[in-house]
Amino acid sequence: MHTAITQLLDSANQIILGKPHKIRLAVCCLLARGHLLIEDLPGVGKTTLAFTLAKLLGMQYQRIQFTSDMLPADILGASIFDGESHQFTFHRGAIFNQMVLADEINRATPKTQSALLEAMEEHQVTIEGKTYLLPEPFFVIATQNPSFQIGTFPLPESQLDRFLMRIELGYPDYAAERALLMGESRHDLIAALPAKVSHEQLLAMQAAVTKVYCSSALLDYCQALVNYTRESTEFSCGLSPRGSLALLRAAKAWAFMDERDAVIPEDLQAVLAAVAGHRLRAGAVDSEAIVAPLLTKVAIK
Repeated sequence: MHTAITQLLDSANQIILGKPHKIRLAVCCLLARGHLLIEDLPGVGKTTLAFTLAKLLGMQYQRIQFTSDMLPADILGASIFDGESHQFTFHRGAIFNQMVLADEINRATPKTQSALLEAMEEHQVTIEGKTYLLPEPFFVIATQNPSFQIGTFPLPESQLDRFLMRIELGYPDYAAERALLMGESRHDLIAALPAKVSHEQLLAMQAAVTKVYCSSALLDYCQALVNYTRESTEFSCGLSPRGSLALLRAAKAWAFMDERDAVIPEDLQAVLAAVAGHRLRAGAVDSEAIVAPLLTKVAIK
């Protein structure tokens, strides 16, 4: 399994240049059965990263372009009357795919954004009183533009909390951008990518992550980090129980990617910014700066 992860990371790094840590976080989020929010300026590779992961994982993929006039039925599906059978037939929407790219999610209204809440939390949708299960694995990658740009609606805290991680890609460094300028089209490269991980392998990896051991002392450190966010005046609200569970799941996935069967404090620290940043301060961009006090003021016992 770890050979497949290495091949996956190596292939993704050939498409998204100069961002190995961000790509590793994205894969970690998937292995932890979470959903990923990528917030950054247009044109830095958010959609390209989603395309790349879908191709390398061989997942059934659908992109949804969010706009201000989109309705929940455009995502979930709708019942349409069939004149021949004289019955309403449910036509499934784009959400019924293994990987869904919610592109520019904050260009849709809060009403439309809320259509994803049940799907992301429970891997099912309820329409007209009937519940439909979503495929497994189920993974949502959402992109959003900075809130200061025209035509955006802020994501409510309940929606942000559904994302296990939020990352920012940022501009490439000089060497990476030179290689990008001199290289082939990213779309052509993605089209030629073979799948590196099968569905069975992915499900097995996700199951293995849940079995990674976490000691009592490590749980103490995790709870100390969470309690600091709740007690400190630096944050308007602390991490919820869902946030603390997300932190532990991500740390287990990070340890698994390092071929360890137990979590160490460095695993929690490695994923802390991506897991906690958007939960502690909605709309902020620099997650590393947000969680910096946690790393300096919470001791490892």
